Amino acid sequence: MSAFSGYDRVLRQGGLDRRGFGKLTAMLGAGAAIGGMLPGTARAQGEPKRGGTVAIGATGGATTDTLNPLLATASIHQLTSFMWGNCLVEYGTDGSAVPELAESWEPSPDAKTWRFNLRKGVTFHDGKELDAEDVIWTLNQSRGEDSQSGAAGIMTQVKDLRADGKHVVVVELEEGNADLPYLMTDYHLVIMQKDSDPASGIGTGGYRITEFDPGVRIFGERNENYFKTGRANLDSVEIVGIADPAARTAALQTGQIQIMERVDPKTVDLLGKMPGVVIHRAAGGGHYSMVMRCDTAPFDNNDFRLGLKYAANREDILDKILRGLGRVGNDQPIPVTDPFFAADLPQRTYDPDKAKFHMKKAGYGGEKIPFSTSDAPFAGAVDAAVLYQQHAAAAGINIDVIREPADGYWNDVWMKKPFCFTFWGGRPTADMMMSIAYHSKAAWNESYWFRPEFDKLLVQARAELDRPKRAQMYAELQRMIHDDGGELIPMFNDFVDASTAEVQNFELTPQLGLCGMRAPERVWLDA
Repeated sequence: MSAFSGYDRVLRQGGLDRRGFGKLTAMLGAGAAIGGMLPGTARAQGEPKRGGTVAIGATGGATTDTLNPLLATASIHQLTSFMWGNCLVEYGTDGSAVPELAESWEPSPDAKTWRFNLRKGVTFHDGKELDAEDVIWTLNQSRGEDSQSGAAGIMTQVKDLRADGKHVVVVELEEGNADLPYLMTDYHLVIMQKDSDPASGIGTGGYRITEFDPGVRIFGERNENYFKTGRANLDSVEIVGIADPAARTAALQTGQIQIMERVDPKTVDLLGKMPGVVIHRAAGGGHYSMVMRCDTAPFDNNDFRLGLKYAANREDILDKILRGLGRVGNDQPIPVTDPFFAADLPQRTYDPDKAKFHMKKAGYGGEKIPFSTSDAPFAGAVDAAVLYQQHAAAAGINIDVIREPADGYWNDVWMKKPFCFTFWGGRPTADMMMSIAYHSKAAWNESYWFRPEFDKLLVQARAELDRPKRAQMYAELQRMIHDDGGELIPMFNDFVDASTAEVQNFELTPQLGLCGMRAPERVWLDA
């Protein structure tokens, strides 16, 4: 029996359990959230098979890339981090929190103190055994005001970390949080050796990094001492940075890669009809956002932001850009699959008259509004920007679409240009999504939206153990973002990846594509 056969028994504590997730997916329609396929699927068949090499075409690579998981942003970084490393907790295929380097955990009654019991006998690639000091050192890299970690926002709630012996880590929080295990699934929190170079790529994962060409190619060979039974079955894995969706498609068709991330919605049907190609579709918290920097004029005026929000025809964008492979967004980041989704929040609709009203109130006089984009955030982002430009023109709003280079987009445009497209893969919990991207101290507060009242309520919500009260708090947080925030979120996307038919066990995960960014350790080849 697999050492991880307990997956199905592990359910989320204080959040959405498997039964609750099933009810939500049923509401969305069969297969819409966790198992939808176009037109067929490669399921796990029999026992895992060892051997072979898989190449994965991924997005987001740049020449400035590093193996440092603290600085990971794009898909290629996440894939790489999970190839060489592991977190304390893994986000399961059923939406549950699954033991990974921690074999179990126990909270105090008020959820303020948590004990994580580490697996014994787990070793790093260089032979050193994992212990509590490694975990504490790693988590501390995401703490403090000077931390550059993408997980700095969620780690602000940690008051203290300490070891209780060699294999127990005690986490004390400022306030209770019933969802703490889910925070430990964040890809920035891949566990490293104490006092090591975070960019070394030496971890406990299924593959050892043997070649790293930033933004181009990462090559890994199987770790024969991997602690997960039945995982990391390939002899080697190659991750290739291919920003252009047409180039990724061509690479799959010609056999240069066996798995490709983010199929262009325009080519899904055609690609799916090709012999030997399988399309994998999963929905979740992934969404595209048009980000406005609230600390920069004219976006520091909420009427200006509201005018731009009312100028978006979301249904038109969803239909023409994603070909219906997603859902309409409502300018807040929590998806309908989340148990704390604010279902009563009025859906913002396309209204040129309201857009004109708010823009006039903001003092807008018809000046060009630069909007930066490329196909780096997603295939079709440039077309979506042009479509939005047309929608806004009906309200007298002059959007100037600036096409930026895809290479380096996340370094040179995101969180720098005042109005640009971005992409979020979603997060397992509402608290995690908001803590990472909306809390005033979050390193990835991309809209530079700083609201002390929001921060205060967010902390209160994560500590509230009364579920109905907690739901009300999260609903209010979503309303605050919807009414005042700097994010115009036109749509939530389905994750649509593709593979050759020989790739088996492509396990869909509700929040992220490419098997929850863990394809290297989950798939095998039907040789």
